[in-house]
Amino acid sequence: MNITGISAEDLLYMKSVTDPKLSPDGSKVIYVQTSINKKTEKYISNLFMYSLITSETKQWTFGESRNTSPSWSPDGKYISFLSDRSGKNQVHLIHSSGGECRQVTHFINGASDPIWSPCSRKMLLSTMVTENETLFSVQSDNHASKEVQRYDRIKYKWDDKGYFNHKYNQLVIVDIDNGECLMLTEDQTDSHPSAWSPDGSQIAYMSSEPLESDYGLFTDVYIMDIDTKLTRKVTGSSGYFRDPKWSPNGEYLSFIGHKKEFAGATFSKIWLYSVFDGTTQCLTEGWDVEIGNSGIGDFQMGAVDPGILWTNDSQGFYFLISDYGNTGVYYGSIEGAMYPSILDPQHVYGLTIDPESHRAIVAISTPIQPGDLFVYNLMTGDKEQISFVNDEFLQCRDLSLPEPITFQSMDDLSIHGWIMKPINFEENKKYPLILEIHGGPHMMYANSYVHEFQTLANEGYVILFINPRGSVGYGQAFANANRNDYGGMDYKDLMTAVDYVLETYDFIDPKRLGVTGGSYGGFMTNWIIGHTNRFKAAVTQRCISNWLSFYGVSDIGYYFTEWEIGGNVNDSAEKLWQHSPLKYVANVQTPLLLLHGEKDYRCPIEQSEQFFVALKRQKKEAVLVSFPDENHEVSRSGSPKMRLRHVLEIKEWFNTHL
Repeated sequence: MNITGISAEDLLYMKSVTDPKLSPDGSKVIYVQTSINKKTEKYISNLFMYSLITSETKQWTFGESRNTSPSWSPDGKYISFLSDRSGKNQVHLIHSSGGECRQVTHFINGASDPIWSPCSRKMLLSTMVTENETLFSVQSDNHASKEVQRYDRIKYKWDDKGYFNHKYNQLVIVDIDNGECLMLTEDQTDSHPSAWSPDGSQIAYMSSEPLESDYGLFTDVYIMDIDTKLTRKVTGSSGYFRDPKWSPNGEYLSFIGHKKEFAGATFSKIWLYSVFDGTTQCLTEGWDVEIGNSGIGDFQMGAVDPGILWTNDSQGFYFLISDYGNTGVYYGSIEGAMYPSILDPQHVYGLTIDPESHRAIVAISTPIQPGDLFVYNLMTGDKEQISFVNDEFLQCRDLSLPEPITFQSMDDLSIHGWIMKPINFEENKKYPLILEIHGGPHMMYANSYVHEFQTLANEGYVILFINPRGSVGYGQAFANANRNDYGGMDYKDLMTAVDYVLETYDFIDPKRLGVTGGSYGGFMTNWIIGHTNRFKAAVTQRCISNWLSFYGVSDIGYYFTEWEIGGNVNDSAEKLWQHSPLKYVANVQTPLLLLHGEKDYRCPIEQSEQFFVALKRQKKEAVLVSFPDENHEVSRSGSPKMRLRHVLEIKEWFNTHL
């Protein structure tokens, strides 16, 4: 058997498994498996069913469409899912014993977030509706002449959605038997469904006040009585709150969120609202751990953070946490005690539990395992792998296992990261090194499979990736440490990392160093090559180069810049310019490749264009590559063709220059 490493093109042959859901009786699990049709260059997602009794796996849906978001009816008779087979995502049902599926919704703008009622006869969901539109309005002629668009709100565009089309996300209840629909909201703001009360008389959802949604920068939890449509706001418009869910006995409503104490760097916490007396308490106050999955990868398609998963006794719940480069599973009690259930060097990116037996299905990735499903006994820790979607393909592939490293930065702050040796590593040989920098910045690299890293390791590169200050997983103070200091100590963390591995490992060639990163990592790549010439080649991905223009052109620019850089264009223009890589572009000597999606509204392509033109005007070596119709997620969930081209561009640039 011919063994080789991972190539960029292997992306087309590998499968992703996500979003597992256990049946109400705990005997089966339904999940999503996504692959790529190499002829059409499109994703295919279908549902698969695994029996925990017979250990058999069967495909449950078929075809070339995207079938996602599976959910069991509480009585176990049906599975709902979203499918784009009719052109837009609509809710479909299929019997738990198999057979043909049935389309439930036929909304003009599609449907999302379907949630079963306790009686298994209705579904709460959301759909986009404009002011003069009904759920079933006839689609207007796409070939009609275009009209001017008028905007009077600061949130007038959004990455992956485009420019504001005057449609708002509204809540709807659908009867699955006769298709009758009950509109619950008709507001000039977005609402997102989350849960039914155990008796089916109320719903919990997330929304914001219409008049404050532009400037308030908060999301609240609401409870609505279905019969009267009267609402009660649970949170106090002080931050971002999500995932409200009732305890099975109906006494509590749990939710996740924070009060923006550290703006966008604030760790999420778990809150408990008493339905009877209306009081709210924070269960994780003082616990210096981020709630949820903050791990970064570029492979899993449609991974879902499950939020809070209650146990049947209403005394506790399970949830995901991000800590020291790993994501794990914890159990929390209503008294506020938190206990680890799964805490290994791995990336847990999916979780579903049997609320009675405490058995779970867990989606796990490691640096050398792209992702599979495991059965866990959360009481004992026993586990068994139940999916093997890439095993056959990977039998003839050699993957590089990262080695964890820890070092002291210039101010003695401890920094954690990893180093990967190239495939077919040979002692006494020197290899080029590529420094990878993650985006966010308040995310983290994790013990997870990253296709880009494995591709470059197969090309003969050492890969260095760390979590510099500003990353989550190392405490709130660490995550907050780079705010108002972009290009300061976070830059020094990265340079110290390079110094550390050059001193520690004798197989790295100090004359062949490369650097790359995306989003915040793209900002930092630009910043680095404007402040040092030690790197022989660089690739900046979906970058930021000028905070002054970013403030006005990014969909999050006005508040992100204020939160992260500490100023605005009105009274802090000089500060924004001081932190802008464009100011230092005259210093750049490093050949630079700029990669950017043309429909990126998070870090718009003009950020790359400014840096590119400034370099070319000086006759510096620079190449700009744009990706048509792609947004900020081009390297993670972009079209298969563009995702592949993205990796190939990086590989080819470094191969040419290193």
